Amino acid sequence: MGWLLAALLCTAPPAQAATGQPNIVLVLMDNLGYGEPGVYGGGITRGAATPRIDALAQQGTRLTNFNVEAQCTPSRAALMTGRYAVRTGNGSVPLDTPLYGLTQWEVTIAEALSAKGYATAAYGKWHLGHTEGRFPTDQGFDEWYGIPNSSDESYWSGNPLVDGKAVHPYARPEYLMEGRKGADPKQVKVYDLEQRALIDGELTRRGIDFMRRQSQAGKPFFLYLPLTQPHYPTLPGPEFKGKTGNGDFADVLAQTDAYVGRLIDAVDQIGQRDNTIFIFTSDNGPEMFLPNIGSSGPWRGTYFTGLEGSLRVPFILRWPGKVPAGTVSNEIVHEMDVFPTLARWTGAEVPKDRVIDGVDQGDFLLGKAQKSGREGFVVYVGNEIYGIKWRNWKMMSKEVGTGYGEPVRSYGVPLFYNLLTDPKEEHAADPRVLENFWVRFPAVQVLTEHMKSLKQEPPVRPGTPDPYRPAQ
Repeated sequence: MGWLLAALLCTAPPAQAATGQPNIVLVLMDNLGYGEPGVYGGGITRGAATPRIDALAQQGTRLTNFNVEAQCTPSRAALMTGRYAVRTGNGSVPLDTPLYGLTQWEVTIAEALSAKGYATAAYGKWHLGHTEGRFPTDQGFDEWYGIPNSSDESYWSGNPLVDGKAVHPYARPEYLMEGRKGADPKQVKVYDLEQRALIDGELTRRGIDFMRRQSQAGKPFFLYLPLTQPHYPTLPGPEFKGKTGNGDFADVLAQTDAYVGRLIDAVDQIGQRDNTIFIFTSDNGPEMFLPNIGSSGPWRGTYFTGLEGSLRVPFILRWPGKVPAGTVSNEIVHEMDVFPTLARWTGAEVPKDRVIDGVDQGDFLLGKAQKSGREGFVVYVGNEIYGIKWRNWKMMSKEVGTGYGEPVRSYGVPLFYNLLTDPKEEHAADPRVLENFWVRFPAVQVLTEHMKSLKQEPPVRPGTPDPYRPAQ
């Protein structure tokens, strides 16, 4: 009978299934525009079908009005903290100092989940600090493998045009790094163009290994997988090079779909399908640089703008038996809402000693409420306010076209756009027309409340060193 008891113990469900603590897999793409996956109008029209991502959308809920900040670092800061990036000093990356990122006073979703007994891992691009005390393992993650900054730094290694001594510390060879909580991360290998093509495959492999380890240990896990594609240079790995016959960008799209599929399969294979919240999204709008221009779908613009193409990105969430399958919503949700929503679902605590801009969207995403918990938000580009988005309207005081090479235009009288009738924001509604001018009241109210909160809690200055404590 001893062998029978052993077999039963080996097949017993993991411990977290009994505690009600769901696992979380958060896949964050880098510069993946709204119009790239097939289920958002891309896929074969972009040169590569995305059957696994499309199937994921059918298994859960898909948002068509999920909004982010306009650049990589601000977006990641908002996602991790549930706060506007300007609050944490990360509205942009300061160019006059290497010190940037989250101060240790900030509380990340990883720290909140770790306090609830979760195993936490980040595999991929961090872009929230590259100096002592600013790495993922300083911000609640048990383990990390990836790059501290961005993939364009892979151009620098061996490039004779780069004089690292002249422009240090930025134009130096960047490294893939690895670390664990409580120890300084170590440089593993130079992040050059060869590694740039290989990195997402390695990140996916490590993510799958992490999930298997934690499932076997019976511990709930939070896997944050900020993949690096399709940020330039957009280079597919050897397995996918030439696979579509439609160029590197299409090959990378096919690669991304395959990697997402492998992650989904791994969740199912370890017996955690029904107990895992699986999220697929992007940090900001599409790539703007040749030769791999991204697609914003029905919207206009790329990242670094306040246009819808910059702000709206794919968002798909699967939680079998909890989130209704096959649902689509155009209700406004912001990436800042992810923290309080996941905190509620997992029993983690949201900090009460600071302003949290995110709202709990739990009931809405579970299908218990028809409306989102928010009606609008303030549109930032860098540290500057460009306007307000409210319901299907935008009231914009600044505007930039493509995001590259076009000047920023400021308007004494704001421009109003009805996104239902003018999704590309090409025909501003005349504010002197009374039927449009009413929008200023709810829009200004969003801005007024935000400005009050900035006075209540002054933002962290960019480049602020640790230790940081708020003045009040």
